[in-house]
Amino acid sequence: MSERRIIISGGGTAGHLFPALAVGQKLKEKDPDLRLIYVGGRRALEKTIMNHHQAEFISLSIEGLKGQGLKIIKSLLLLPFSLFKSLFILLRLKPELVIGVGGYSSGPIVLLASWLKKPTLIMEQNLRPGFTNRLLIPWVRKAVVAFAGSLPYFKGKGTLIGNPVREEFYSQMPKERNSRLSILVFGGSQGSHFLNQSLVSSLPYLKVRKDQLRIFHQTGKQDLKWVKENYEVSGFKDVVVEPFFFDMPRYFQESDIVISRAGATTIAELIAAQKASLLVPFSKATDNHQVLNAQELERIQAAEVILEEEFNPEYFASKILDFAEDRGKIRAMEKNLEALKKEDVAEKIASLCLELMEPTQKD
Repeated sequence: MSERRIIISGGGTAGHLFPALAVGQKLKEKDPDLRLIYVGGRRALEKTIMNHHQAEFISLSIEGLKGQGLKIIKSLLLLPFSLFKSLFILLRLKPELVIGVGGYSSGPIVLLASWLKKPTLIMEQNLRPGFTNRLLIPWVRKAVVAFAGSLPYFKGKGTLIGNPVREEFYSQMPKERNSRLSILVFGGSQGSHFLNQSLVSSLPYLKVRKDQLRIFHQTGKQDLKWVKENYEVSGFKDVVVEPFFFDMPRYFQESDIVISRAGATTIAELIAAQKASLLVPFSKATDNHQVLNAQELERIQAAEVILEEEFNPEYFASKILDFAEDRGKIRAMEKNLEALKKEDVAEKIASLCLELMEPTQKD
């Protein structure tokens, strides 16, 4: 029996990579003989994450096209090379299925796979589809979405399953409360300078309660040193500051609340783990998708949202201290997240993938 291969393409951020890995893990559980090949961009973080998970990974020289300003010239120059390499990958590996998990690096290979009559599936994590997935809609066979509101964009090709996250987020135990409020702060896999500055600028207003706060802060590489120094100068001792948390589920488990951006995978992790959150959406996210994502949780009172234009340090600190003083608010948010929680997401997506690989499936 010949080896069956699946290409899973996309990336740029951990928010695309971790759903890809979650589906890949389920596919391997269902068919251990499958060969999975991940195709992404050239960012160092992508290679680091894929190496950490011992995944077979091929990188493309490609950059985003939307919202790049003058950088779009470089993106357009790289596009023919990424298309050529994508074609070479497809002809060499002959996959039975190509999955796009979002991000600009999924575009060329999913599009060419469709033209070569390969079964294709895309995953859309945001409420409003991203630029690449919108371009791919006419060409792909199926699309998996995380929100019911996304279905109209996909013209009958969409199926509501959810956004897959690592199993550890689903198996979280209820957090044991104590006198300290444990806070997890992160701004995505590469960190958020705005969120780092926001937290640090709020420290003078939080200082009065510093002995009652426990903070885990993922900063990204660039801001690590000065953020750590500010905690030390301000007298905060119960703090863990790292550029990247590989074991993010453990920090979710140990936290009472999460302060973060509102990327789609972060939202899915909050829902799966049923964690209360204070969300600060990235104001320049493409198509305003982070604000839309955050509002889905705010709508059912499962999160509080501060827009960047509303931010001031004292207000931000008051929001944090409200959580410290009212644990009932945390419990209510956790309860409200049940309405959005979907079970066995990666399992269901993997089953759909295997169905698409059956020879009876037609375009």
